[in-house]
Amino acid sequence: MNYIFYLLIVVSIIAGAVNGRLQDVVNAVLTGAELSVKIAFSLIGIMAFWLGMMKIAKQCGLIEIISKLIKPVTKRLFNEIPEDSPAIGDIAMSFTANAFGLANAATPIGIKAMEELQHQNKDKNSASNAMCMFLAMSTAGFQLIPATVIAVLIGIGYKNPTSIIAPTLLVTTIAFVSAIILAKIFQKYWKPQKNNGGKD
Repeated sequence: MNYIFYLLIVVSIIAGAVNGRLQDVVNAVLTGAELSVKIAFSLIGIMAFWLGMMKIAKQCGLIEIISKLIKPVTKRLFNEIPEDSPAIGDIAMSFTANAFGLANAATPIGIKAMEELQHQNKDKNSASNAMCMFLAMSTAGFQLIPATVIAVLIGIGYKNPTSIIAPTLLVTTIAFVSAIILAKIFQKYWKPQKNNGGKD
């Protein structure tokens, strides 16, 4: 990725010099740098708010309530996991963070959930069905409120940043449901191999 960005910068500078618009390229770089700082500060505020809300929700037991509410669903989606597994709570927290558009907050929670799923995984050399399902759900990224995107739109001065909510909800819902369906289909055709103790 670094090489790609480096190539884009070099090509832009060369194109600007050839066309006699190098000053425009420099102005665009400076304007973009200034805008990135404004967006970063906007993100800090909204991320701090939602992360604080998530912390409060965890301490007051709201996450446990959410875990109990989605337990019937998780029992069907993650039928390999024991009902009292700590991974259920981590999955609930990750799902909640993603639903509010907090991908940065969902990442460490998701890693923790994956570690717990790996701990319960019988074959340590390959991902379990539960791990694949959780990865598919996390990648699809269902979002009720795309907080991060809204923060970016506010940072760039967009007049109606909340207009992104409806299309984001539609697209992420389709992606989320599709990811679950495909993961379930693949589970039927690709069964986990039994651990033979390293013997072929």
